[in-house]
Amino acid sequence: MKMKATISEKILAAKSGKKRVSPGEIVEAQVDYVMVNDVTGLPAFEVFQQLKAKPMKEKTVLIPDHYVPNKDVASAEQAKAMREFAVQYQIENYFEVGCGGVCHQLMVEEGFVAPGRLIIGADSHTCTYGALGCFSTGVGSTEAACAMATGKLWFKVPETQKFVVEGRLGKYVTGKDVILHIIGDIGVDGALYKTMEYYGSAVESLTLADRLSISNMAIEAGAKAGIVPADKKVGDYLKGRVRGAYKTVKADKDAVYCDTFKYNAEEIPVTVAEPYLPENTKPAGEVDVEIDQAYLGSCTNGRIEDLRMAADILRNRRVKKGVRMIVVPATTRIYAQAMKEGLVETFMKAGAYVSGPTCGACLGGYMGVLAANETCVSSTNRNFIGRMGHKKSRVYLANPAVVAASAVTGKITDPNKLK
Repeated sequence: MKMKATISEKILAAKSGKKRVSPGEIVEAQVDYVMVNDVTGLPAFEVFQQLKAKPMKEKTVLIPDHYVPNKDVASAEQAKAMREFAVQYQIENYFEVGCGGVCHQLMVEEGFVAPGRLIIGADSHTCTYGALGCFSTGVGSTEAACAMATGKLWFKVPETQKFVVEGRLGKYVTGKDVILHIIGDIGVDGALYKTMEYYGSAVESLTLADRLSISNMAIEAGAKAGIVPADKKVGDYLKGRVRGAYKTVKADKDAVYCDTFKYNAEEIPVTVAEPYLPENTKPAGEVDVEIDQAYLGSCTNGRIEDLRMAADILRNRRVKKGVRMIVVPATTRIYAQAMKEGLVETFMKAGAYVSGPTCGACLGGYMGVLAANETCVSSTNRNFIGRMGHKKSRVYLANPAVVAASAVTGKITDPNKLK
């Protein structure tokens, strides 16, 4: 009998040694990798020590990124704990400051992510990796510790929603706009504990960078995972990069979905999410709000393609007086590429501040924290109350082109309207 299975159902079945699984079923599955960062690592290490086990070293990945370089003594202690754990258990997959970057981009760059894999991370945006056709999801530090010890974890098989975007996206309409448009449609709980699978000619035309942005924000709709079927673009990217063998998984043509949503790409505008939820979306051209800060970076939009898009807009232009622009490449490799291409020089000539990779400002940690009553247009993924600083600050989510155009005009701007 044919499976009629979705991608996530097939992956969870394979990893749990079953022929098939059904939504709602509880399975114990072998994970390919478990990742923790400097914030979630410390509690995971404390639990792990209680287990008195040896870690599955080849499956464990340690990436300090949230508060590095360290901003204070507390963050220094967190990073030190990760460093010492890596040394104690001789874990090779540890990426020190200067050799790493934001965990979700680094996991992809370093070849841990591949189609058909099951990857967990002690960070909610672990769902990013689904852009390469795998099942990836965020877990708690305790679950991460147990997976480091045993190499497996229990999962409740999610239902799957199908999102089809057909047609050609307009100028400056990116993967970020696609996912914001979807979240604006279904709401921040519209995919609660479900897998979001993305299809259609518009999705197929997107770069991997844009697909990563889409999968990254699946969690903002409450999803367990966000998966784009792997294609030739994924295969080409993984050549000479991927660690180990992998097997691409496709959904059956008659797979059963709990919901199907269809969108016309031409109708998706350059989109902004207003405070204080990612579902509060509007066309960028309808948001006439002055800003204090423009932030470009994060695991959502800190890739080289994002920096190129912003630099193209800023070339021969200046950040408006009274506005500060902060640019944070997601990894050391991206930072180096941006310097090689002259993008860093373009940003600096425009009056922007460029730093090395860190999550810092995205979570209101440092390197761009907002004061009371300040407004920021940001390429990050969340705009909750106090997300990037003071609870009376405001964050508008947008794509890199909007961030750059807004930095020039001093107010949220559709780049198509930039003179």
